[in-house]
Amino acid sequence: MRLAFETWGRLAPDRSNAVLVLHALTGDSHVAGPAGPGHPTPGWWDGLVGPGLALDTDRWFVVAPNVLGGCQGSTGPSSPRPGGPYWGGDFPFLTQRDQVAAEAGLADALGIDRWALIVGGSMGGMRALEWAVSYPERTDALLLLATTAAASAEQIAWAGVQLHAVRSDPHWHGGHYHDTGRGPHAGLGLARRIAHVTYRSEPELQLRFGREPQGTEDPWHGGRYQVESYLDHHAAKLVRRFDAGSYVVLSEAMNNHDIGRGRGGVRAALRRVTARTLVAGVGSDRLYPPSQQAELAAGIASADHLRLIDSPYGHDGFLIEVEQVAALVGELVHRDSSPPAPEPRRHRPLP
Repeated sequence: MRLAFETWGRLAPDRSNAVLVLHALTGDSHVAGPAGPGHPTPGWWDGLVGPGLALDTDRWFVVAPNVLGGCQGSTGPSSPRPGGPYWGGDFPFLTQRDQVAAEAGLADALGIDRWALIVGGSMGGMRALEWAVSYPERTDALLLLATTAAASAEQIAWAGVQLHAVRSDPHWHGGHYHDTGRGPHAGLGLARRIAHVTYRSEPELQLRFGREPQGTEDPWHGGRYQVESYLDHHAAKLVRRFDAGSYVVLSEAMNNHDIGRGRGGVRAALRRVTARTLVAGVGSDRLYPPSQQAELAAGIASADHLRLIDSPYGHDGFLIEVEQVAALVGELVHRDSSPPAPEPRRHRPLP
C-alpha cells in the first residue's frame, strides 16, 4: 500500500513540533493551498494552516495524509493491484483502526515518535480519537470536532441508504467498474444528495432557499426548486473528483467505528486517553449531535469541558467556522506558553 500526504513547515531537529491533521469522508490531504495538479479543489481548511495562522507553519510541521482506502493518491479501490487490474470490489474491508495503523506507519517513516497535536473532525475525528486510544504515548494533544465514540444507529442508517444508492446503480458491477469506461455516477450523486441534507441544518436550508424555484424553472411542470439545484450542484462536484468505491469503503469504515470494541466498552477505551484534549461540537449539528461530543468530553479524564461551535450550518460548521476552530487550536498549542485564546466567537449572520 501507499499513503499520499502533504506537509507544511519544517520538522524541528528534536521532532517535537509535528501536527497531524485528519480529513473527513470526502476530504483529502490538501488542507491548505490553491487547486492544482493532483488537487481538484482548494484547501479545505485554508484559513487554518500557514504562516501566522492557528497552525503557524513557521512554528509547526503539519502533516495531512489521504486516508487509506481513499482516492486522492493513497491505495484504494481505484488503485491498480500488484500484478493485476484495479482493486475494485476486491478491496478489503477497513476499520478506523486499520487506517490509523497505516498512519502510524507514515509517522514512523517520517521519524515522528509523538505528535504535538492531532486534529480531526467527523471521520477525521474518529481517527484522531483512535490515535489517542491506540497510541496514547504518541499523542500529546488532541482536538476532536463533531465526532463520536461509536457510530449511532441513525448514522449507520443514513450511510446505509447512501451505500444502497451506490450499489443499486447498474454501472456498479460489484465494484469492478474502473476499466469499463463508466462508473456508478448516478448512484454516487444520489448518495451525495442524501448526505448533504444531513450535513446542513433545516433552518439554514429554509432561510437560503425556502420554496423558491430555480431561475425560470417551474416546479409545477417538471422544474426544480432552488434547494434541488443546490443538491444537484454538490452531487456533480463530488462525482467529478471522488471514486464511488472509496465512498463505499470509507462509509463502511465509519459505520464500523466503535472505540470500545474489544476494549471493554467505550468508557474503558476513553480512559486510555492521556493527551490534553478539547472536544467541540456544532450546536446545530443534526448528524453528529452535541450529545455525542458530551459523552467524549465526560469520558476523557484529560478533556476540558465540552465546547460548542456556534453556527447555523449544521455538521459542516466544523469546516466553515474556521475562526472558531482556530481559537480552539490556539488553546491547545499555546496552553503551555501563553494565555488561552479567546472563546469561539458568535456566528455571523447567514449570507
